[in-house]
Amino acid sequence: MTKILIPSETTSGERRVSATPEAVKKLKSLGCDVYIECSAGKLSGFSDLSYEESGGTMISDLDQKIWSEADLIFCVQTPSEDKLTKLKKGAVLLGLLNPYGNKELLRIINSNKISALSLELLPRISRAQSSDVLSSQANIAGYKAVLLAASELDRYFPMLMTAAGTVQPAKVVVLGGGVAGLQAVATAKRLGAIVFVSDIRPAVKEQVESLGARFIELPEVDEKPGEAGGYAKAATPEFLSKQKATLTKYLSEADVAICTAQVLGKRAPVLIDTSMIEKMRPGSVVIDLAVSQGGNCEGTKSNETTIKDGVKLIGAGELPSSVPYDASSLYAKNLTSLITPFIKDGLIKLDKEDELISGCLLSDEGVVLQNKVFEN
Repeated sequence: MTKILIPSETTSGERRVSATPEAVKKLKSLGCDVYIECSAGKLSGFSDLSYEESGGTMISDLDQKIWSEADLIFCVQTPSEDKLTKLKKGAVLLGLLNPYGNKELLRIINSNKISALSLELLPRISRAQSSDVLSSQANIAGYKAVLLAASELDRYFPMLMTAAGTVQPAKVVVLGGGVAGLQAVATAKRLGAIVFVSDIRPAVKEQVESLGARFIELPEVDEKPGEAGGYAKAATPEFLSKQKATLTKYLSEADVAICTAQVLGKRAPVLIDTSMIEKMRPGSVVIDLAVSQGGNCEGTKSNETTIKDGVKLIGAGELPSSVPYDASSLYAKNLTSLITPFIKDGLIKLDKEDELISGCLLSDEGVVLQNKVFEN
């Protein structure tokens, strides 16, 4: 029978877990043996007892033999090297492996003959929607970004009519109309803010307006950016220059800016520079969700709040971990949805011709299949 391991996450600040008791129950129904490290789900709100009641087997820190026996390892982020070196040849590592330009990961999977499925590379096609980890986690990030902004802002979000006078609603500018951006729009609107959205893809306008926000019309240029495979493409220098002039006007009147613009495998575009921050109102807030890719806002630092010209710059690259219960639940469903079709009678056999598997299969028993990813 296939042995599946659910390890405790060791990355600093990571509170999610790769499988919930519900996911364990599903995997057991497929005939797999599931092993969970003790306290793996504690920070996400799942007790060891709940895993045992779902049919899982708990293992202690002292009982690490399962690492050398596991056929499939679920993870949120890549386990430590000392754990990965214990894996047997051909063991399948499944999770958010941060592969772009990651030469250390390349060395580890190659030297230890590991098969690795990186969920960042999952194709953006209809069949993949139930397994789309980036979307499920971005949804949470967009929601939490607005709540964080509201708690840090020096004024209300909604309009309030009081005996002392009327408080005008906050103005929010969302940069990027992807999954995180659209959830940020919906959340900010529910809180009563006036919301403006900027995106390099004109096709996003209809989605933005359907949520009650106002789409910022960007300047016409000879070559417009678009998208490929469901992801935004990098914009040209000419476009970015004209975009800056347009955004500066909106940001100078904004109370909150939420940055969500990212380009797969590349540094995030800098959409708010120092000169633009200087024109923003002191007391306003910038939430940068793209900080882990370099940031959309100049000066943001990961998991830090800095003040520049009176503006709060918040680097918020790990927001899904701040909602660990639901983030883990969605993440676990994504993973089980992806892997379930390839488990028959308790045995796992990946179909390397399947477009979902071929799209995110980094290596097959240590043989690297997507070298370009590591060269970025």
